[in-house]
Amino acid sequence: MPHRAADRIRNVALIGHRGSGKTSLHEAMLFEAGAVNRLGTVSDGSTVSDYEDDEQEREMSIGATLASFEHDGRKINLIDTPGEPSFVADAAATLRVCDAAVVVVNAVMGVEVHTERLWRRADAEGLARLVFVNMLDRERADFFRALESLKEAFGPHVVATEIPIGSEHEVNGVVDLIDMKAFVYEGADRGNFNEAEIPEELRAQAEEYREKLMDEVAENSDELMERYLDGEEIDHDEIVTVLKQGVTEGTIFPVTCGVATKNLGTNRLLDALVEDVPSPAMRGAVGAVGADGEEIEIEPDESGDLVAYVFKTVADPYTGRINLLRVDRGTLKSDSQVVNVTRSEKERIGQLVSPLGKELTNVDELGAGDIGAVAKLKETRAGDVLCSKQQQISFPPLDLPAPVMAFAYVAKSKGDEEKAAQAVRRLSEEDPTLDVHRDQQTGEQIIAGLTQAHVEVIVDRMKRRFGAEISLKPPRVPYQETIRRAAKAHGRYKKQTGGRGQFGDCHLEIAPAEDGTGLEFVNAIKGGVIPGSFIPAVEKGVKEAMEHGTVAGYPVKDVSVRLYDGSHHSVDSSEMAFKIAGSMAFKQAMQEAGAVLLEPIVQMTISCPEDVVGDVIGDLNSRRGRPLGMEPKGAATEVKAEVPMAEVLDYAPDLRSISGGRADYTMEFERYEEVPSHLAEKVISAARDAEEVKA
Repeated sequence: MPHRAADRIRNVALIGHRGSGKTSLHEAMLFEAGAVNRLGTVSDGSTVSDYEDDEQEREMSIGATLASFEHDGRKINLIDTPGEPSFVADAAATLRVCDAAVVVVNAVMGVEVHTERLWRRADAEGLARLVFVNMLDRERADFFRALESLKEAFGPHVVATEIPIGSEHEVNGVVDLIDMKAFVYEGADRGNFNEAEIPEELRAQAEEYREKLMDEVAENSDELMERYLDGEEIDHDEIVTVLKQGVTEGTIFPVTCGVATKNLGTNRLLDALVEDVPSPAMRGAVGAVGADGEEIEIEPDESGDLVAYVFKTVADPYTGRINLLRVDRGTLKSDSQVVNVTRSEKERIGQLVSPLGKELTNVDELGAGDIGAVAKLKETRAGDVLCSKQQQISFPPLDLPAPVMAFAYVAKSKGDEEKAAQAVRRLSEEDPTLDVHRDQQTGEQIIAGLTQAHVEVIVDRMKRRFGAEISLKPPRVPYQETIRRAAKAHGRYKKQTGGRGQFGDCHLEIAPAEDGTGLEFVNAIKGGVIPGSFIPAVEKGVKEAMEHGTVAGYPVKDVSVRLYDGSHHSVDSSEMAFKIAGSMAFKQAMQEAGAVLLEPIVQMTISCPEDVVGDVIGDLNSRRGRPLGMEPKGAATEVKAEVPMAEVLDYAPDLRSISGGRADYTMEFERYEEVPSHLAEKVISAARDAEEVKA
C-alpha cells in the first residue's frame, strides 16, 4: 500500500493536566472514527491507549501512545500523552513530532498547572493549538468559567467555536458557532447526534459568542474584515479557510467542548482536526541543525533524501527495542538500509508498522510527514536521526527537567545484580529523565527520577518486564573530611616473625591544600634514608588511609603530604611495610591536624508562582539554605539558593505540598563546607553505629 501524501496527514498530540480526560477522548475519537468497535473506559482498563498493566492499575497514562487511523480521507496520527509531570519526557518528545496539539481541559477545574507548562512547550515547538473543554457533565462543570480561565492564561485569541447545550448532568449537545447549528446527542453510539435548530433560550448567547469568533477570524484577513464590517454574510468555506490559517500561524486558538466518556462532541473534534489544523505540508519546513551547527530547514518532500527523527523507544523483553519515528523528508521503506547519523551506524529497517495502541499493522512505507514504528534496530534509540546516507544533521535536544528524586538500590536476590543492572539500563533507554549511575564515593548504585512515583513505576516495570526485583533506600550523603592545620607524625611498622621480618619507618608532615587538590604528595627525602623504590609505597599507604578518615570514616580531601625523613632495614624493609607505615603516620597526623567533617552544598534553582515565593524561601531557610536571589522567568519566579545536600534529599514532595504542584526545581553540586559542630556529632555517631553493625 503506497504512503499517504503529506497534505493528507494530521499529526496531533492530546495534552493537558492529569485527570482532564485525554485518554477517554483518545478512545472516543478512535471509536467515532471506526478504528475500534467498542468504546473502552479507563476505569475498566479497556482503552487502546492505556494498555500497560501499571497504567491500568494506576488509572493514568505513563507513556505516550500512538494510534493511526483514517477519517474523512485523512490519515490521523493521534498521540495520547501523560498528564502526570513525572512522565513529561514522553509529552515533550511527542510535541516535537506533531504539527498540532489538542489541549484538553477539565470543565470543573479550568486551566491547571501542567496545562500551562505543556502549552508553553507546544508554543516553543511552533504547534497549532485548539482546546477541548471536557467533562461538561460533571457537577460544578462550567464551560464559560473554563473559557475565561483559558483567556486569562493564554490571551484573548482563545475563542469559542462551540458552546454547550445544557449544563452539568443535563448537557446534551453543542452549538456550532460557525454555521449556527445545534447538534443534539443521545447515547454514546457512533453517529449518536442529530442536527437541530439552536434552542431559543440559547440564541442570544450563541449570537454573542459568534460575534466574538468572527471578530477574531476577521482579524486574520483584511478582505474578510472589510466585508464583515459591511455586514456581508461570510460563507462556511471562507470562515474555515481563514480560521485554519490563523490556527496554523498561532493567532487563533479555537475552543471546542464535549463529554468524551459519552462520545459527545467527538465527531465535531474529528472534523476540526481535518478542517482547522495544519497538515505537515501546510505547516512546512521543520528546523534542524546541520554541519558546523548552522540552522537548516527540512521540507516535507517525499522525493528528497531521507531524514527521520526517532522520538520514542520502548524496551520490550521479547521484541527488543521498538522505535517510534517521524519521517521529516523522503520516504522510509520496509526492508531497506539506512544510516543512523547520530551514532554513525548502519541499520537495517525490517518491517515498518502503523500502531493502534499495542496493535501493529504492517505497512510498506512511510512518506514525508508520517509517523510510524519499527522494531529490532540494533543501535537506534530516542533522539537519533536516520538518513539515507551519512551526514551531519541533528535536532535540538529536548528541554527536560533534571532527575532530583534519588534512591540507592540493591537487587533483592543475591546473584540478580546483573539482571537488575540490565533491566534498569534498558528502561533508561526509553526514559531520558531517568538517571542511573554508581556513586564513586559511597559505592552505591543510584537510580534517580523526577518524583517518587516516577521511580516506583520504573521499579515496577523492572519486575514486570524483566523479572528483576530491587529494594530502594535513601542514598547516603557523600560526606568528606579534611584538615584545618599542619601536623607532623611518625609511623613505624616493625614485625618480626620466624623468618624475614617487616620494617618500615617514615616521618610525614601534612597541611591543608587548595580546594580541589585531592592529595598533593611531596618527596622531601634526602640522603637516601628511605630508598627511592619504597617512596611510592608510602604514597600508596597515604592514599589508602585517606579513603577512610579519622573523624567518621569518610574520604579525606585536599591535603598536602610531605615525606621528609625515615629509615629502612637492608633485609626486612619491603613495599608492604612502608605502605603500612605511611598509612599509620597519616592517621596519626590527622588526629593532630584539626580534622573536620565536610558536607556537599548544592545550588538549587526553584521555579514557582510568585504567590508561593515567600513560603519557598521560608522552607529553604529552615533547611539551612542561603537564598542567592530571585528573578521573574515568564509566568514564574526563579529562586536560587545554596543548601546542604543532606537537607534536600526529600525535597520534591515537600515542594509539591508547598506549591500545590505548581513548582519544580533543579540542583547541581557546588562545593563542600564544614558541617556545624552540633550536626557533625550526629553524623559521626551514626557512622560509628553503622560500623558496629557491620562488625
